[in-house]
Amino acid sequence: MIDLLPEPLRPYSPLFVAAATAVAIFAIGWILSKWTYRMGLRMARRGGVDEAPARFLSAIGRYTVLAVALIAALGKVGIQTTSLVALLGATGLAVGLALHGNLSHFASGMMLLLFRPFTLGDSVTLGGQAGVVKDIGLFATTIITAGNEKVVLPNSSITSSAIINHTALGTRRAVIKVGVAYGSDLEQVMSVLVEACKSVPSVLEDPAPSAVLAGFGASSVDFDVRPWASIGDFWSMQHGVRVAIYNALDRAGIEIPFDQVVLHRAT
Repeated sequence: MIDLLPEPLRPYSPLFVAAATAVAIFAIGWILSKWTYRMGLRMARRGGVDEAPARFLSAIGRYTVLAVALIAALGKVGIQTTSLVALLGATGLAVGLALHGNLSHFASGMMLLLFRPFTLGDSVTLGGQAGVVKDIGLFATTIITAGNEKVVLPNSSITSSAIINHTALGTRRAVIKVGVAYGSDLEQVMSVLVEACKSVPSVLEDPAPSAVLAGFGASSVDFDVRPWASIGDFWSMQHGVRVAIYNALDRAGIEIPFDQVVLHRAT
C-alpha cells in the first residue's frame, strides 16, 4: 500500500508528533483552565467574597492558564514564542499607560470588594461625602446623601482617604451642643439634660446618655449632650432629644441665652 501523506505528516514523524503534543498540551490546558475557574469561584465564595469579584478573579485565573498552555503549544511546534511574549508585554504596557487612571480606579475597586470596609446600605463618609452606599462598582462607588443627591466617587479617591463607616458597629452617638446662662446651677443643668435624653424612647439605655461641660462661651456656659441610638433611629433621635431638652430647660426655669444688641441714643 502506497502512503500518500508527505513525509513530515506521516505518523511518528517529528512534525506529526510535535503537532499532536501541542494539541494535547492545549487540550490539557483547556481542561485545567475550567478547573481553575471552578476552584477559584468556590474558594472565593467560601472566603465571603461577593459574586462579581469572585467571578472576575476566577476568570483571570482561567485565562492565565489558557495563555500559558497556548504559548507552550506554539513552542512545541517550533514557533518562536519569545517575540510573541514580548509583543504581548509591550501591548499590555501601552494599554496600561493609556488607562493608568482607570486601572488605579479598577485596582481600588477590587480592594473595596475584597476587603469590604463597607457594604451596600451602610451609612458612610467617603472622600468627605456622607451618605448611604447605593452601589460598589469596579471603577466607582455611588452613595445617596441625606438630601437625596446621587454622588459618584472614583474608587481611587476612596482608598486614598479615610473611610468612615457609621453603620459597622450597629450604634452611633450624637453630640448635641446646649448653652445655658451664666449663674445656672451646673449640677441641675446636667441632671436636666440627661433626664431629657432618657425621656426619648429611641435613646439607648446602654450606653447611657451623658452631659459634660464643654466650655465657656461669650454669653453662655456650653454643654455637650451625648445620647446613643441604633443606626436606624439616629437622625430622628436627635430631633426628639433637642425638643425634649428645650422643654425640660423651660420647665426647670433654666435660661437659654441669646445674643442681644443694646443701642444707646446719642444726646
